[in-house]
Amino acid sequence: MAETTIVTQHYKLFPSPRNEHREVFLHEVFVPHPYALVDLPSFHLRGKCSLFAAYRLADGKHGQLVTFELENDVVTFNAKFTPD
Repeated sequence: MAETTIVTQHYKLFPSPRNEHREVFLHEVFVPHPYALVDLPSFHLRGKCSLFAAYRLADGKHGQLVTFELENDVVTFNAKFTPD
């Protein structure tokens, strides 16, 4: 099955096959580490979230985009995430 590419105003996104939700939510964090392991279940977030491999259109930077349904989950993610 081919992966769907999502193009937004700021990013070209490739959904992670491990996503429970393949939706781009309102709140987002760009992780400039394309190969860092982002294990979303380990963050024990309250709302829905999605992970994408991302290409930032403005500067051509590769990384990952994590999107969140709830703004509080952004704070939790930023506090707990450390790139490996």
